[in-house]
Amino acid sequence: MDFLTNPEIWIAFVTLAILEIVLGIDNIIFISVLTGKLPVEDRRRGQVVGLAAAMIMRVLLLLSISWLRTLTTPLFDVFDRDITGEGLILLGGGLFLLAKATWEIHGSLEGQEHGETAGTVATFGAVITQIALIDIVFSLDSVITAIGLAEEVGVMIAAVIAAVLVMMVLARPISDFVERHPTIKILALSFLLLIGVTLVVEAFEVEIPKGYIYFAMAFSVFVEMLNIRYRKNRPVSLHGVSLEDAAETRAD
Repeated sequence: MDFLTNPEIWIAFVTLAILEIVLGIDNIIFISVLTGKLPVEDRRRGQVVGLAAAMIMRVLLLLSISWLRTLTTPLFDVFDRDITGEGLILLGGGLFLLAKATWEIHGSLEGQEHGETAGTVATFGAVITQIALIDIVFSLDSVITAIGLAEEVGVMIAAVIAAVLVMMVLARPISDFVERHPTIKILALSFLLLIGVTLVVEAFEVEIPKGYIYFAMAFSVFVEMLNIRYRKNRPVSLHGVSLEDAAETRAD
């Protein structure tokens, strides 16, 4: 039980848990978008099952550290860039995100003209399958970060579990907020496009600093919050004329 009084272990645990939560934001966004297609009574269950699958995937990967290290071995090269097993997984996940986000944006904008309308209710199994597929990619990135920050597997597993429990709490309010504001949903899907491009680029071992990506996402959310506040406070208009002006004209 000496580890309970070791400050270095606690610092590593807290640091890793916070980073896991930050890295899991994109996972929450993806899960929120997908579970939004489920019937209302199944959405919370879909979020919990999706995040639980992510947690199980990350724990299994942490228990397979020796296998993970083989993923960094170059398999072949493309345009003088080494392609590894990790790169192939990132490439597949990035392309999947690009295709899925593009399809969802098209469906949200085109509405009834889209082959699968924006209001179509998806099956629980189909949503969980898609979540599980992309969880592999998100978990891989998260676990590799964990391995670089901590040495004890137990600490890494505890941090992952703590982070997923926090994400389970945050998933519902984030999902509800996205559903209440259509522009936020489009912004979230745009984030998935950005993440997809990042994964494709990183598959060819071109490192993009995560700080730039998260700053761009945070700044976009900040601007959209201002837009929502502006729309909320703006007088409601009818045919380009505010209701207040219309009432004054009628009174005259």
